[in-house]
Amino acid sequence: MANIHWKRIVVKVGSALIAPHKQGCSSHYLLGIAQFIANCRAKGVQVVLVSSGSVAAGWHRLGDLKQPTVSQKKAMAAAGQADMMATWDKLFDFPSAQLLVTHGDLRDRERYISIKNTLFSLLDHGLLPIVNENDAVTTDTLRVGDNDNLSAMVAAAADADALIICSDVNGLYTKNPQMHDDAKLIKQVNEINDAIYAMAGGATSEVGTGGMRTKIEAAEKAIAHGIETVIINGFDPDAFNRLLKGQNPGTLFTPFDQPMQEHVHWMTHTSQAQGEVIVENNFDAALDDQETQLTSDDVVAVKGNFSVGDTILVRKGDGTKLAKAQANYSSCLLNFIAKQPDRTFAHDVEQQTGPILSDENIAILE
Repeated sequence: MANIHWKRIVVKVGSALIAPHKQGCSSHYLLGIAQFIANCRAKGVQVVLVSSGSVAAGWHRLGDLKQPTVSQKKAMAAAGQADMMATWDKLFDFPSAQLLVTHGDLRDRERYISIKNTLFSLLDHGLLPIVNENDAVTTDTLRVGDNDNLSAMVAAAADADALIICSDVNGLYTKNPQMHDDAKLIKQVNEINDAIYAMAGGATSEVGTGGMRTKIEAAEKAIAHGIETVIINGFDPDAFNRLLKGQNPGTLFTPFDQPMQEHVHWMTHTSQAQGEVIVENNFDAALDDQETQLTSDDVVAVKGNFSVGDTILVRKGDGTKLAKAQANYSSCLLNFIAKQPDRTFAHDVEQQTGPILSDENIAILE
Protein backbone atom coordinates (compact mmCIF):
# COMPACT_ATOMS: atom_id res chain seq x y z
CA MET A 1 0.00 0.00 0.00
CA ALA A 2 1.30 3.45 -0.88
CA ASN A 3 -0.37 6.83 -0.79
CA ILE A 4 1.68 8.62 -3.45
CA HIS A 5 -0.83 7.72 -6.15
CA TRP A 6 -3.77 9.19 -4.25
CA LYS A 7 -5.03 12.32 -5.97
CA ARG A 8 -8.37 12.58 -4.20
CA ILE A 9 -9.57 10.94 -0.98
CA VAL A 10 -12.71 10.85 1.14
CA VAL A 11 -12.34 10.76 4.93
CA LYS A 12 -15.33 9.59 6.96
CA VAL A 13 -15.57 10.66 10.62
CA GLY A 14 -18.27 9.35 12.95
CA SER A 15 -20.33 10.77 15.79
CA ALA A 16 -18.22 9.18 18.53
CA LEU A 17 -15.25 11.27 17.38
CA ILE A 18 -17.27 14.47 16.96
CA ALA A 19 -19.33 14.49 20.17
CA PRO A 20 -18.30 11.49 22.28
CA HIS A 21 -20.34 12.48 25.33
CA LYS A 22 -23.38 14.12 23.65
CA GLN A 23 -22.41 17.39 25.28
CA GLY A 24 -21.56 19.31 22.16
CA CYS A 25 -18.59 19.00 19.83
CA SER A 26 -15.15 18.20 21.16
CA SER A 27 -11.89 18.87 19.31
CA HIS A 28 -10.04 16.27 21.39
CA TYR A 29 -10.11 13.53 18.77
CA LEU A 30 -10.49 15.83 15.78
CA LEU A 31 -7.11 17.57 16.00
CA GLY A 32 -5.23 14.59 14.58
CA ILE A 33 -7.78 14.15 11.79
CA ALA A 34 -7.63 17.85 10.90
CA GLN A 35 -3.82 17.69 10.80
CA PHE A 36 -3.97 14.65 8.53
CA ILE A 37 -6.33 16.46 6.15
CA ALA A 38 -4.05 19.53 6.17
CA ASN A 39 -0.99 17.36 5.45
CA CYS A 40 -2.79 15.63 2.57
CA ARG A 41 -3.74 18.97 1.02
CA ALA A 42 -0.14 20.17 1.43
CA LYS A 43 0.95 17.15 -0.61
CA GLY A 44 -1.49 18.08 -3.37
CA VAL A 45 -4.13 15.49 -2.42
CA GLN A 46 -7.70 16.72 -2.66
CA VAL A 47 -9.86 15.80 0.34
CA VAL A 48 -13.60 15.44 0.90
CA LEU A 49 -14.73 15.08 4.52
CA VAL A 50 -17.87 13.11 5.34
CA SER A 51 -18.74 14.03 8.90
CA SER A 52 -21.46 12.54 11.06
CA GLY A 53 -22.30 14.01 14.42
CA SER A 54 -25.03 16.61 14.03
CA VAL A 55 -27.52 14.76 16.26
CA ALA A 56 -24.89 13.92 18.89
CA ALA A 57 -23.54 17.49 18.79
CA GLY A 58 -27.00 19.00 19.32
CA TRP A 59 -28.25 16.45 21.86
CA HIS A 60 -27.65 18.67 24.89
CA ARG A 61 -29.50 21.61 23.33
CA LEU A 62 -32.88 19.99 24.05
CA GLY A 63 -32.17 19.01 27.63
CA ASP A 64 -31.42 15.60 29.09
CA LEU A 65 -33.62 13.43 26.87
CA LYS A 66 -33.14 9.70 27.27
CA GLN A 67 -35.36 8.61 24.39
CA PRO A 68 -35.97 11.58 22.07
CA THR A 69 -38.69 11.42 19.44
CA VAL A 70 -37.94 11.56 15.73
CA SER A 71 -38.88 15.25 15.65
CA GLN A 72 -36.63 15.97 18.62
CA LYS A 73 -33.72 14.19 16.90
CA LYS A 74 -34.29 16.33 13.83
CA ALA A 75 -34.18 19.42 16.03
CA MET A 76 -30.94 18.15 17.56
CA ALA A 77 -29.51 17.70 14.07
CA ALA A 78 -30.48 21.24 13.08
CA ALA A 79 -28.81 22.69 16.17
CA GLY A 80 -25.80 20.37 16.10
CA GLN A 81 -24.97 20.85 12.42
CA ALA A 82 -24.04 24.49 12.99
CA ASP A 83 -21.84 23.59 15.97
CA MET A 84 -20.17 20.80 14.02
CA MET A 85 -19.30 23.03 11.08
CA ALA A 86 -18.01 25.73 13.43
CA THR A 87 -15.79 23.18 15.18
CA TRP A 88 -14.26 21.96 11.93
CA ASP A 89 -13.76 25.53 10.70
CA LYS A 90 -11.74 26.38 13.83
CA LEU A 91 -9.39 23.46 13.12
CA PHE A 92 -8.57 24.46 9.55
CA ASP A 93 -6.68 27.43 8.13
CA PHE A 94 -8.35 26.99 4.75
CA PRO A 95 -11.99 27.45 3.71
CA SER A 96 -14.58 24.69 3.91
CA ALA A 97 -18.07 24.27 2.47
CA GLN A 98 -21.14 22.48 3.80
CA LEU A 99 -23.00 20.00 1.60
CA LEU A 100 -26.09 18.34 3.09
CA VAL A 101 -27.69 15.51 1.10
CA THR A 102 -30.35 12.85 1.38
CA HIS A 103 -30.68 9.51 -0.36
CA GLY A 104 -33.41 11.15 -2.43
CA ASP A 105 -30.73 13.49 -3.83
CA LEU A 106 -28.33 10.64 -4.56
CA ARG A 107 -30.80 8.24 -6.16
CA ASP A 108 -32.13 10.88 -8.55
CA ARG A 109 -29.75 10.89 -11.52
CA GLU A 110 -30.07 14.60 -12.24
CA ARG A 111 -29.47 15.61 -8.63
CA TYR A 112 -26.64 13.06 -8.33
CA ILE A 113 -24.85 14.70 -11.27
CA SER A 114 -25.48 18.08 -9.65
CA ILE A 115 -23.79 16.84 -6.46
CA LYS A 116 -20.81 15.60 -8.51
CA ASN A 117 -20.46 18.95 -10.22
CA THR A 118 -20.66 20.82 -6.92
CA LEU A 119 -17.96 18.62 -5.38
CA PHE A 120 -15.67 19.10 -8.37
CA SER A 121 -16.20 22.86 -8.35
CA LEU A 122 -15.41 23.12 -4.63
CA LEU A 123 -12.28 21.00 -4.97
CA ASP A 124 -11.10 22.89 -8.04
CA HIS A 125 -11.29 26.13 -6.04
CA GLY A 126 -9.41 24.78 -3.04
CA LEU A 127 -12.32 24.41 -0.63
CA LEU A 128 -12.81 21.43 1.65
CA PRO A 129 -16.28 19.93 1.09
CA ILE A 130 -17.82 18.71 4.37
CA VAL A 131 -20.69 16.35 3.60
CA ASN A 132 -23.35 15.04 5.95
CA GLU A 133 -26.78 13.49 5.63
CA ASN A 134 -29.46 16.15 6.03
CA ASP A 135 -30.90 14.62 9.20
CA ALA A 136 -33.00 17.68 10.02
CA VAL A 137 -35.31 17.16 7.04
CA THR A 138 -34.84 13.61 5.79
CA THR A 139 -37.50 10.92 6.13
CA ASP A 140 -37.30 7.14 6.38
CA THR A 141 -37.83 6.78 2.63
CA LEU A 142 -35.10 9.31 1.83
CA ARG A 143 -32.47 8.28 4.39
CA VAL A 144 -29.19 6.64 3.59
CA GLY A 145 -29.28 5.67 7.27
CA ASP A 146 -25.58 5.69 8.08
CA ASN A 147 -22.65 7.82 7.01
CA ASP A 148 -20.44 4.83 6.25
CA ASN A 149 -22.53 3.99 3.19
CA LEU A 150 -22.98 7.69 2.48
CA SER A 151 -19.21 8.12 2.40
CA ALA A 152 -18.91 5.37 -0.23
CA MET A 153 -21.57 7.03 -2.38
CA VAL A 154 -19.79 10.36 -2.01
CA ALA A 155 -16.45 8.74 -2.86
CA ALA A 156 -17.98 7.35 -6.05
CA ALA A 157 -19.54 10.70 -6.93
CA ALA A 158 -16.21 12.45 -6.31
CA ASP A 159 -14.24 9.89 -8.36
CA ALA A 160 -11.98 9.42 -5.34
CA ASP A 161 -8.91 7.18 -5.31
CA ALA A 162 -9.31 6.20 -1.66
CA LEU A 163 -11.91 6.08 1.11
CA ILE A 164 -10.66 6.25 4.69
CA ILE A 165 -13.26 5.20 7.27
CA CYS A 166 -12.54 6.09 10.87
CA SER A 167 -13.69 3.53 13.42
CA ASP A 168 -13.34 2.99 17.16
CA VAL A 169 -11.17 -0.10 16.57
CA ASN A 170 -8.06 -0.64 14.47
CA GLY A 171 -9.91 -2.27 11.59
CA LEU A 172 -11.74 -5.50 10.77
CA TYR A 173 -11.05 -8.31 13.23
CA THR A 174 -11.86 -11.98 13.04
CA LYS A 175 -14.34 -11.28 15.87
CA ASN A 176 -15.33 -8.31 18.02
CA PRO A 177 -12.07 -7.24 19.76
CA GLN A 178 -13.99 -5.50 22.53
CA MET A 179 -15.52 -8.83 23.54
CA HIS A 180 -12.89 -11.39 22.54
CA ASP A 181 -9.24 -11.26 23.60
CA ASP A 182 -8.23 -13.68 20.84
CA ALA A 183 -9.60 -11.50 18.02
CA LYS A 184 -7.04 -10.92 15.26
CA LEU A 185 -6.78 -7.89 13.00
CA ILE A 186 -7.17 -8.61 9.29
CA LYS A 187 -4.69 -6.41 7.46
CA GLN A 188 -5.99 -6.86 3.92
CA VAL A 189 -9.20 -8.04 2.28
CA ASN A 190 -9.11 -8.88 -1.41
CA GLU A 191 -12.70 -10.11 -1.68
CA ILE A 192 -15.77 -9.22 0.34
CA ASN A 193 -17.90 -12.32 0.83
CA ASP A 194 -20.21 -13.89 3.42
CA ALA A 195 -17.24 -14.90 5.58
CA ILE A 196 -16.11 -11.26 5.81
CA TYR A 197 -19.60 -10.08 6.73
CA ALA A 198 -19.84 -12.84 9.36
CA MET A 199 -16.97 -11.19 11.24
CA ALA A 200 -18.87 -7.93 11.63
CA GLY A 201 -20.96 -7.16 14.70
CA GLY A 202 -23.36 -4.31 15.48
CA ALA A 203 -22.71 -0.72 16.46
CA THR A 204 -20.32 -0.44 19.41
CA SER A 205 -20.82 3.27 20.07
CA GLU A 206 -23.99 4.57 21.70
CA VAL A 207 -23.82 7.78 19.67
CA GLY A 208 -23.26 6.13 16.28
CA THR A 209 -25.71 4.59 13.82
CA GLY A 210 -23.34 2.17 12.14
CA GLY A 211 -21.03 -0.66 13.07
CA MET A 212 -18.43 -2.77 11.34
CA ARG A 213 -21.07 -4.22 9.03
CA THR A 214 -21.96 -0.82 7.55
CA LYS A 215 -18.26 -0.14 7.07
CA ILE A 216 -17.91 -3.38 5.10
CA GLU A 217 -21.00 -2.42 3.07
CA ALA A 218 -19.33 0.92 2.34
CA ALA A 219 -16.09 -0.81 1.37
CA GLU A 220 -18.00 -3.11 -0.99
CA LYS A 221 -19.54 -0.12 -2.75
CA ALA A 222 -16.24 1.74 -2.94
CA ILE A 223 -14.00 -1.05 -4.23
CA ALA A 224 -16.52 -1.82 -6.98
CA HIS A 225 -15.80 1.72 -8.22
CA GLY A 226 -12.05 1.10 -8.07
CA ILE A 227 -11.60 2.98 -4.79
CA GLU A 228 -9.11 1.70 -2.20
CA THR A 229 -10.80 1.57 1.19
CA VAL A 230 -9.07 1.59 4.57
CA ILE A 231 -10.72 1.18 7.97
CA ILE A 232 -8.57 2.71 10.70
CA ASN A 233 -8.84 3.68 14.36
CA GLY A 234 -9.89 7.32 14.34
CA PHE A 235 -9.03 7.66 18.04
CA ASP A 236 -5.35 6.81 17.35
CA PRO A 237 -3.34 9.79 16.00
CA ASP A 238 -0.53 7.44 14.97
CA ALA A 239 -2.87 5.74 12.51
CA PHE A 240 -2.95 8.95 10.43
CA ASN A 241 0.83 9.36 10.66
CA ARG A 242 1.26 5.85 9.31
CA LEU A 243 -1.12 6.55 6.45
CA LEU A 244 0.98 9.56 5.47
CA LYS A 245 4.04 7.30 5.40
CA GLY A 246 2.30 4.89 3.04
CA GLN A 247 1.74 2.27 5.74
CA ASN A 248 -1.45 0.33 6.46
CA PRO A 249 -2.53 1.01 10.07
CA GLY A 250 -5.82 -0.87 9.80
CA THR A 251 -7.62 -3.00 7.24
CA LEU A 252 -7.14 -2.36 3.54
CA PHE A 253 -9.84 -3.43 1.07
CA THR A 254 -8.32 -3.73 -2.40
CA PRO A 255 -10.33 -2.32 -5.33
CA PHE A 256 -11.64 -4.17 -8.37
CA ASP A 257 -9.12 -4.56 -11.17
CA GLN A 258 -11.91 -3.65 -13.58
CA PRO A 259 -14.21 -1.15 -11.82
CA MET A 260 -17.85 -0.86 -12.78
CA GLN A 261 -18.75 1.81 -15.29
CA GLU A 262 -19.93 4.98 -13.56
CA HIS A 263 -23.61 4.72 -14.50
CA VAL A 264 -23.68 0.97 -13.72
CA HIS A 265 -22.15 1.60 -10.29
CA TRP A 266 -24.68 4.35 -9.56
CA MET A 267 -27.55 2.11 -10.62
CA THR A 268 -26.25 -0.84 -8.57
CA HIS A 269 -25.07 0.82 -5.36
CA THR A 270 -26.75 4.23 -5.09
CA SER A 271 -30.06 4.31 -6.94
CA GLN A 272 -32.90 2.71 -4.96
CA ALA A 273 -35.52 0.54 -6.65
CA GLN A 274 -38.99 2.08 -6.39
CA GLY A 275 -40.75 -1.08 -7.53
CA GLU A 276 -40.32 -4.52 -9.08
CA VAL A 277 -41.09 -6.18 -12.39
CA ILE A 278 -41.36 -9.95 -12.01
CA VAL A 279 -40.74 -12.33 -14.92
CA GLU A 280 -41.02 -16.09 -15.40
CA ASN A 281 -38.44 -18.32 -13.71
CA ASN A 282 -37.19 -19.51 -17.10
CA PHE A 283 -36.63 -15.99 -18.43
CA ASP A 284 -33.19 -15.92 -20.07
CA ALA A 285 -33.10 -12.84 -22.31
CA ALA A 286 -30.05 -10.56 -22.13
CA LEU A 287 -31.58 -7.43 -20.62
CA ASP A 288 -28.66 -5.25 -21.67
CA ASP A 289 -28.96 -6.35 -25.30
CA GLN A 290 -31.07 -4.00 -27.42
CA GLU A 291 -32.17 -6.95 -29.56
CA THR A 292 -33.70 -8.88 -26.64
CA GLN A 293 -35.42 -6.21 -24.58
CA LEU A 294 -37.99 -7.06 -21.92
CA THR A 295 -41.58 -6.91 -23.23
CA SER A 296 -44.99 -7.12 -21.58
CA ASP A 297 -45.20 -10.76 -22.71
CA ASP A 298 -42.44 -11.56 -20.20
CA VAL A 299 -44.03 -9.74 -17.25
CA VAL A 300 -45.75 -11.92 -14.65
CA ALA A 301 -46.44 -9.23 -12.05
CA VAL A 302 -45.68 -5.62 -11.16
CA LYS A 303 -45.06 -4.60 -7.54
CA GLY A 304 -44.85 -1.15 -6.01
CA ASN A 305 -45.66 2.26 -7.43
CA PHE A 306 -43.14 3.83 -9.77
CA SER A 307 -43.10 6.50 -12.44
CA VAL A 308 -41.32 6.86 -15.76
CA GLY A 309 -37.63 7.43 -15.03
CA ASP A 310 -37.65 5.65 -11.66
CA THR A 311 -35.28 2.80 -10.93
CA ILE A 312 -36.90 -0.63 -10.78
CA LEU A 313 -35.73 -4.13 -9.94
CA VAL A 314 -36.30 -6.93 -12.44
CA ARG A 315 -36.41 -10.35 -10.82
CA LYS A 316 -37.68 -13.85 -11.43
CA GLY A 317 -40.63 -15.30 -9.55
CA ASP A 318 -38.24 -17.39 -7.45
CA GLY A 319 -36.56 -14.22 -6.17
CA THR A 320 -33.49 -14.24 -8.40
CA LYS A 321 -32.47 -10.64 -9.05
CA LEU A 322 -31.70 -9.99 -12.70
CA ALA A 323 -31.15 -6.26 -13.07
CA LYS A 324 -31.83 -2.74 -11.86
CA ALA A 325 -32.85 -0.33 -14.60
CA GLN A 326 -34.60 2.90 -15.40
CA ALA A 327 -38.28 2.37 -16.20
CA ASN A 328 -39.80 3.76 -19.37
CA TYR A 329 -43.31 2.87 -18.14
CA SER A 330 -45.15 3.77 -14.96
CA SER A 331 -46.30 0.88 -12.78
CA CYS A 332 -49.91 1.80 -13.58
CA LEU A 333 -49.44 1.61 -17.35
CA LEU A 334 -47.26 -1.50 -17.22
CA ASN A 335 -49.81 -3.27 -15.01
CA PHE A 336 -52.57 -2.32 -17.42
CA ILE A 337 -50.96 -3.51 -20.65
CA ALA A 338 -49.50 -6.67 -19.07
CA LYS A 339 -53.00 -7.76 -18.07
CA GLN A 340 -54.58 -7.19 -21.48
CA PRO A 341 -55.86 -10.46 -23.01
CA ASP A 342 -55.46 -8.91 -26.46
CA ARG A 343 -51.69 -8.97 -26.96
CA THR A 344 -52.04 -6.96 -30.15
CA PHE A 345 -53.09 -3.96 -28.05
CA ALA A 346 -50.12 -4.42 -25.73
CA HIS A 347 -47.70 -4.71 -28.64
CA ASP A 348 -49.14 -1.58 -30.24
CA VAL A 349 -48.57 0.37 -27.01
CA GLU A 350 -44.98 -0.89 -26.78
CA GLN A 351 -44.32 -0.04 -30.40
CA GLN A 352 -45.42 3.54 -29.76
CA THR A 353 -43.93 3.96 -26.29
CA GLY A 354 -40.71 1.98 -26.73
CA PRO A 355 -39.01 -0.68 -24.56
CA ILE A 356 -40.00 -1.19 -20.94
CA LEU A 357 -36.45 -0.64 -19.71
CA SER A 358 -33.92 2.03 -20.62
CA ASP A 359 -30.90 0.29 -22.12
CA GLU A 360 -28.82 3.38 -21.30
CA ASN A 361 -29.25 2.94 -17.54
CA ILE A 362 -29.21 -0.72 -16.62
CA ALA A 363 -27.12 -2.80 -14.22
CA ILE A 364 -27.10 -6.57 -14.57
CA LEU A 365 -27.15 -8.24 -11.13
CA GLU A 366 -26.74 -11.91 -12.05
